[in-house]
Amino acid sequence: MIIFGPLLVTVGIGFFCWLLFMLAVFALPLFVGLTIGTWAFHTGAGVLGGIAVGLVAGGATFGIGQLALALVPWAWLRLLIVLLYVAPATVAGYNATHGIAQMAMPSPTWQTIFAVVGAVAVSITAFIRFTGMTAPGPARQA
Repeated sequence: MIIFGPLLVTVGIGFFCWLLFMLAVFALPLFVGLTIGTWAFHTGAGVLGGIAVGLVAGGATFGIGQLALALVPWAWLRLLIVLLYVAPATVAGYNATHGIAQMAMPSPTWQTIFAVVGAVAVSITAFIRFTGMTAPGPARQA
């Protein structure tokens, strides 16, 4: 049993890090969906209505971002759209890595260093994943 404890902790941390990297692309749609779903719940839509409105809002946010990346012809505007979606992923990556680092080490300096490294890694991953999911922009006419 003493062998399985550290192994399960390592697998658990690895799973949550993998999940964080996989879901980092959806930080902005998740935030929009939760915010609008909570607003709908508090305005009297009920639990199911809040969930439904939140899912629609999150899906619409993701779809609008994908559509905007597919239709915008200017590279600088496409980069701005991608950065709009990557910024919340960076904040989420920082906070998640900082939380894990707080459990692993007592030094606040090293916690911050690992949190910044985690935020950079999550933002790069989100940038690559978000740009990889989009179709290439409109072809330029010669």
